[in-house]
Amino acid sequence: MVLTIEWRNGNTGLPNHDLMLIAFPGVGNVGKAAIDAVNSVNKATQVARLYDTSLPPLACLDEDGLLVPPHYTLSSIESTTGKVVLTLTGTTQPVDPNSQGLLANDIMRFFMKQGVKELVVMAGLGSEPSRKETFVVASNASHRIELESKGIDVRRDEPSSGAIGLTALLASSGPLYEIDSCLAIATTVGASGDVMASQRLLDKIDNWFELGISLPSDTSANLLAKLQSMAPEKAQDVIAELTDSADAFYN
Repeated sequence: MVLTIEWRNGNTGLPNHDLMLIAFPGVGNVGKAAIDAVNSVNKATQVARLYDTSLPPLACLDEDGLLVPPHYTLSSIESTTGKVVLTLTGTTQPVDPNSQGLLANDIMRFFMKQGVKELVVMAGLGSEPSRKETFVVASNASHRIELESKGIDVRRDEPSSGAIGLTALLASSGPLYEIDSCLAIATTVGASGDVMASQRLLDKIDNWFELGISLPSDTSANLLAKLQSMAPEKAQDVIAELTDSADAFYN
C-alpha cells in the first residue's frame, strides 16, 4: 500500500481550517450524500486527491472527463461565517479489513503532519423508521466533555454493536495521532438512500459546531439527486456493489 497525495489548484498543503468532515458510502449513504451536497451547494474547491493501491481497481472519469485512478477527494469550503471546512470523501474503500486498517493509519498520519486538529466522521445507523435521532460518539474523554459543553448530544451506549470499516477506524483512532475525532450518526431505515437523515445530520453538525454552512431550501433535492446517482443499479457503481459488506458500518 502506498498513499500518494496529488495537490490540486495550487495547494501544497492543507489550508488553515476549523473542522474536517469525512464520509464514505454506507448505511443509507447518509454521510456520503450529505458531504456531496455540502460540497456542491458551497462550491467546494479541490485541495488534494489521495490515491492508495488498496482501493478497488476501477479508474473513472473525473469532472473534466479525464480518466483517473481510484482516489479520495479532499476539498475546502468557506462557510457564511468565514469558517473554513475541509471535506474528505470517496466512492469506496479497501475490501479487506487489513487494508482498511493500513489506509486509516496512513490517512491519520497525513492529517497529523498537516496539522488537522479536529475531525467529524459522518455515518448512518440502521434503525426502525420511527426513530429519527442524531448524535455523536467521541473517541477520548476530554473531547467528549468539550462536545457536551457545546450542547451536543454525545452518547456513551451507542452504537451498541460497534462500528466497522474505514469510517469507524478514522473516527476512533484520533487519540493515537493527537487529533480530536468523533463519529456523528443519524439513524436511518438503511435499506435505501435516506435523504431526510442526511439533511438532519447536516443541520445538526452545522448548528453544533456553529459552521454557517450554506444549506439552501433545495438541499433535499440535491441530496435526492446524489443518492439516485449512487443507486446500485447504476453501471458506474459496480465497485460499491463489490464492497457492499465492507460498507455496512453497523450491525
